[in-house]
Amino acid sequence: MKILLSLILPLLVLPVLTSCQGRPAKSPITVEARQPRLPVLSGKARNKVLVSKVEVPAAAGPVTVTALDISLEGTTRLADIKRVEVLYSPTDEFADARVFGSRSDVRDDLTVLGEQSLDAGTNYFWLSVELKGTPELSHRIAATLNELHFTDGSKVPVATDPASRPQRIGVALRQHGDDGVDTYRIPGLATTNEGTLIAVYDVRYDDPVDLQENIDVGLSRSTDGGQSWEQMKIIMDMGTYGGLPEDQNGIGDPAVLVDRNTNTIWVASLWFHGHPGERAWNASAPGLAPAETGQLMLVKSEDDGLTWSDPINVTPQLKHPDWQLFFNGPGSGITLEDGTLVFAAQYKDADRVPHSTIIYSKDGGKNWSVGTGAKSETTEAQVVELSDGSLMLNMRDDRNRANRQDSLNGRSVAITRDLGATWTEHPTSRSALPASNCMASIIGVDHPERGKLLFFSNPNTKVNRDHITVKTSLDDGMTWPTAHQLELYEENTYGYSCLTRIDEHHIGILYEGSKELYFEKIHLDELLNEE
Repeated sequence: MKILLSLILPLLVLPVLTSCQGRPAKSPITVEARQPRLPVLSGKARNKVLVSKVEVPAAAGPVTVTALDISLEGTTRLADIKRVEVLYSPTDEFADARVFGSRSDVRDDLTVLGEQSLDAGTNYFWLSVELKGTPELSHRIAATLNELHFTDGSKVPVATDPASRPQRIGVALRQHGDDGVDTYRIPGLATTNEGTLIAVYDVRYDDPVDLQENIDVGLSRSTDGGQSWEQMKIIMDMGTYGGLPEDQNGIGDPAVLVDRNTNTIWVASLWFHGHPGERAWNASAPGLAPAETGQLMLVKSEDDGLTWSDPINVTPQLKHPDWQLFFNGPGSGITLEDGTLVFAAQYKDADRVPHSTIIYSKDGGKNWSVGTGAKSETTEAQVVELSDGSLMLNMRDDRNRANRQDSLNGRSVAITRDLGATWTEHPTSRSALPASNCMASIIGVDHPERGKLLFFSNPNTKVNRDHITVKTSLDDGMTWPTAHQLELYEENTYGYSCLTRIDEHHIGILYEGSKELYFEKIHLDELLNEE
């Protein structure tokens, strides 16, 4: 009998112990958490730092969460954080989430208290962080969700995604609503000879729509490598030219170029006159006059971006009268080793077929010339000088549109050795760099040990404008190894971006969120795996 009782007693006690230590085995609640591939942005009241998915089986019955145990171990500096919030939603829509609880006494380990009933099925909690000012951009924010507490005293441990990593700190340079503006789009970025960062972009006052609309070109300037930025200036504004209102004199899609010989800064943009409610891409027509066709305009600064010239119209120098539309490729231009200034450009021919090309000046911007079309059905492009002095044009290709269902996908790439008079297709064209028919950026950097490096950024997908990623080529664009790539923003965005070299050790990127522009500073070691 003693032997029999010794066998039976533990079986009777086991369910009681299980109930005290956690949820009953017949109805386990599971929790998964990860840090998203998103920056923590200064100037934002809320930044997603943890995404937690809670699965509640129907058999579990009604349950209520009363606390979350969180660790911030691995954060570079806790004093960078002003406040943490936990938010809840029954769906995966962060915008619809409501506050569960918050803490401003930030420490390595903290418990956030609240009360939230969970329905059977999938529920979501987010940890959100607000930063104090703009912390050092090399710092990181790390977070782990350890346990959920329930009203019955039970605790559920959390499975953390092994791919989670501390999040980078960035700057929300322009946000929806800043200065009363609805949308900021189309980033351009360059570094002057003095080390000043020049950011240019569309200021779309009323809505996110392309030209024709009430749009000017804005500028932000940083003299400390992007750590802080001066107040926005408007540097291109066509006012009420011709007696028409400003929403019929929009100017936008800027690109910025620094003349390495003189430090003169050039900004190119498209001005569209008239055509209310129409899109410039379709409404612009053959001809040269503003009333007929879009105009390629330039402004320049000769004092490191402090003051700017009046607009200079170079359309008559460059546009063929039969072309429907002609203007720059947004982003940035370059100065070649021999001093030639080069912008990427694009035109729609007499048959309305778009082509990417370049424009260039061999006399410091006094006179400009245009190349031939590199490839049909290509539009927004960026140009880079390769190790052998040839120019690589990296192009948006309309064949990548989802509705085309083309058998190939990728950025089109062409090479010229004669300033665009002739072009040859690069071996990697339409294959090496996945593309979702969106603008992209490419720059060259001379590295003291690695030689010529190319850096490229775009949404790293074939369909959507998400997963903005910086990629590195160590061989003049022949390969882009995954080991030298850095994903910055996993969620869907407007997708445009622009890169610049900041200094010997860093590059910068300005890219679009949704109606907003974000800046990040990247140490080259992060891309070269030399940390």
